[in-house]
Amino acid sequence: MVLKTRYFGELEISEEQVINFKHGIPGFENVKRFVLIDSDEEGLPFKWIQGVDEPKPAFVIVDPFVIRRDYEINLNDEVLDELEIKSQSDVLVFCIVVVPEDVNKMTVNLQAPLVINTVNRKGRQLILDTDRYSVRHYILEEVQGREDKDDAGTDKEKGSVHSHK
Repeated sequence: MVLKTRYFGELEISEEQVINFKHGIPGFENVKRFVLIDSDEEGLPFKWIQGVDEPKPAFVIVDPFVIRRDYEINLNDEVLDELEIKSQSDVLVFCIVVVPEDVNKMTVNLQAPLVINTVNRKGRQLILDTDRYSVRHYILEEVQGREDKDDAGTDKEKGSVHSHK
């Protein structure tokens, strides 16, 4: 089938690529079918999720575990049953990214992940019941903070590691 998109023009997709969101995505509850589109930018962790039946909803998404290594969600029985999840290996998790004009202020909504069963192509956006994550988590601050921790104790010029005894 030919998919008319807002940002990518016309794309040829198969029915097997379509992910069904029974409840839609908040703000776009009437759009139930979406497709994942890889980013053109090689080496970046971003993808797109694009509405199939309507070209307007198209969101930049990212694997939250790339942003926060300690990211975790617990799926309750209702979600496991609705999405018919049998194994953790059948699940993909993404979060929606907001890219403003100043990309240094790019944020990700870690509070409301998209959970997708890759076997049956069912998806749902969850609202996590925790204050651990923000709806506007600054991506560059997180990545920069992690790089600073990873480089702690390293002499960047010589590449040596210092021991503090």
